[in-house]
Order: sequence, then structure tokens, then C-alpha cells
Amino acid sequence: MIEPVENSYSFSDREAHLWYVVPDEVKSSFLLSNYLDILSPCEKENVSRMRGEQLQKAALLARVLVRTTIARYQINGQVNPRSLKFKKNIHGKPELEWDDDQCQCASRLQFNISHTSSLILCGVTVDSPIGVDLEEKQRKLKNNILAFARRYFTPHEVKFLSSISDPVVQHQHFVKLWTLKESYVKALGRGFSGLPFRMFTIQFRTTENGDSCPSGETNNEGEIIVKSLEDVNSFSSNWQFALLELAGSHYAAICMEKDEAVEGEVPTPMKLTVRKTIPYVRDELISGPDAAVISGLT
Repeated sequence: MIEPVENSYSFSDREAHLWYVVPDEVKSSFLLSNYLDILSPCEKENVSRMRGEQLQKAALLARVLVRTTIARYQINGQVNPRSLKFKKNIHGKPELEWDDDQCQCASRLQFNISHTSSLILCGVTVDSPIGVDLEEKQRKLKNNILAFARRYFTPHEVKFLSSISDPVVQHQHFVKLWTLKESYVKALGRGFSGLPFRMFTIQFRTTENGDSCPSGETNNEGEIIVKSLEDVNSFSSNWQFALLELAGSHYAAICMEKDEAVEGEVPTPMKLTVRKTIPYVRDELISGPDAAVISGLT
């Protein structure tokens, strides 16, 4: 039987933590069997319904990653991952559900999860809604990129993608845009169906002159912003983003709510810590090319 998480972690001001698992690196059948003991009866049933061993394994690891990650942030690791309870908002976004007698600091935790067939990602914050999305850099599309973009993106974003003649670069920017947009609607707790991608534009604004351009031209010298399609002059100032290349194979986007800055002061920028894990086996602090920031952090 696996014991509760012993390692505990804490947050500095305006910090987001990302934890990810590579399913192919979890090979122990004994470990997977013990992971199953952490899940609720409903989660176990959902895992068993998945068709094929690989899909079942991915579903299992996703739930285990969420439970063990959240349990790391309790005082002295006192919350057992098995005891965690979850609920969903009206749009289906999972949230924590705490009993009245559980510590108040725990109820401030916010989380979000995303996964592909080859990577599973969980983001955690305190006192700030968070949305994360993970996409393979080589994500395959059934349709032509521009045809796909015209269906889901705003005219501004389609125009930008149309201006890129190199098909490889065009594909990269499309995936970046999709990842950022997905993280935004997830942070709002609404999801793709609750807020269609055509309703807002993701843009990049440089710090030097305030000019903006599509997110594909980002670097570390500015910020990623949201522009409402309903009001072309309206930018959302309540959210901040980071875009990363993760594990050399994926783009990861994080969107979290900004703090309320004192009048005349600049809001505290997002801080980010990325760790790779095999729950109960090892944790690895990631830096360098394995978690290369593209944009959004100071």
C-alpha cells in the first residue's frame, strides 16, 4: 500500500506550479496497481471504461497526478490523496470540495489539468483561478490549417496565420494560439463550449511601446493579452499568461488571474516552477530546454 505524500511544497507570491508525468516512463505494474488504490470508486470505473491499456493508463495517471499534486501542498502533508473530493462547475471544470473541518489554507488551492497521449500536466496556484493547456508541437490536423482556423479563430488571427508562407512555422503558431486560447477559457472555468474561440483574440503586446501583434511573434520582452471581439478596443487586464516548450515535444500554456495591484503600482508578474514527477517515486525540478519559456514571464 502506498503511503501519503511526504514531500510538501509551498508557494511564493503570484506563483504557479506545473507538474507533469510522461506515461511511457511509468512502467511498473506494481506501481500502477497501487495508484489505482488512490482513486475514488467513480474514478476507478471511469478508468476501466477506457478502451485499451494505454488509454486506461493515461486516465489513471491523470487522476493520480491531480490527487498527489494537491496533497503536496497541505500542512505537513496531512491530507491523504485518497480523501480528496471533487466537484464540477456548471461548465464541467473540476474543482476541489472541502469539508468544513479541513484546513482553510487547503480550500484556497486552485488546479487545472491537461493531457495528450504522451504527457499529462497539472497546474496549481493559491488564491488565483488557473487554466492550463498542453498540445503536441507536431499535433496533426485533419483539415488544412487555415480552413481549421477560419472555423474557430478570429479574423485577426486568421489574417496573421495567412501571412505566414512557411507551412512549418504556420503550424507552430497555430498550435501556440490554440494552446493559449484553451488555457484562457479553462481559467475562466467555461471551457471551449462555454466561450467559443471566435469571441476573443490572443495578442502580444511589447513592453516598449504597447503595440500588439499575434502571439506567434512572442518573446520574453512583453506580455500576452486577450482582446474581446465584441469590443475591438477592449483588452482584458485581469489575466496573465505564460507559454512554454515542455519536454521538447509540447507547448504548454498557463493562464492565471492577476492580483489586485495598488493604484499606481504594476501587478506582481507570474512566477513559475516546473517539475517532472513519477508520483511516490521521484520529483525533478525542470530548467533549461526541458521547460523553455517562450513568453509571458519576467
